[in-house]
Amino acid sequence: MKNIIKDFKTNNLKDTRFVHPVKITYSLNGKQKAWEAVKSFDSVAVLLYHEEKDAFLLVKQFRAPVYLNDESHLCTYELCAGIIDKDVSLEQIAKEEIDEECGYDVPLEAIEKVTSFYTNVGVSGSCQNLFYAKINESMKVHDGGGINDEQIDLMFLPIEEIDEFIFDESKAKTPGLMFSFYWFMKNRRI
Repeated sequence: MKNIIKDFKTNNLKDTRFVHPVKITYSLNGKQKAWEAVKSFDSVAVLLYHEEKDAFLLVKQFRAPVYLNDESHLCTYELCAGIIDKDVSLEQIAKEEIDEECGYDVPLEAIEKVTSFYTNVGVSGSCQNLFYAKINESMKVHDGGGINDEQIDLMFLPIEEIDEFIFDESKAKTPGLMFSFYWFMKNRRI
């Protein structure tokens, strides 16, 4: 994907859909404190291992907040993921995200919960639920890329390139992605 960014600017938020800026005041050990935060949705993320390619399927996309802080990163490398905004199981949300973003129809029973952890604890403190699934070409139903106006590219990362990828600072990566590689290598789920 070749991203061309034009007219990049920031504005103060008033009516928001996905995140809600708040000022928090509280007392901690008798001292008054204040903090600015963002209330946001929790999420699911899925490490997808492609059995035939012996590779992980990653998503690449433009993330405006990353670009705001470092214009050298026109895309981030991430796990397939999505917000929890429906009253269905976490596995169902993960299944839908795999379909929408990556184009694979993975059975619910093949989506394994790994763990959950908190992300961006200084700003939003939202919880990400990490899952794992094996995929193969028999599960492929379309090209992926997201829905509506999402612009998601897919990338296969061969297992033997994990170490080089993790330490390549020219690639913007999420902590969840790097943790999932650690989990996979420690558990060798192949």
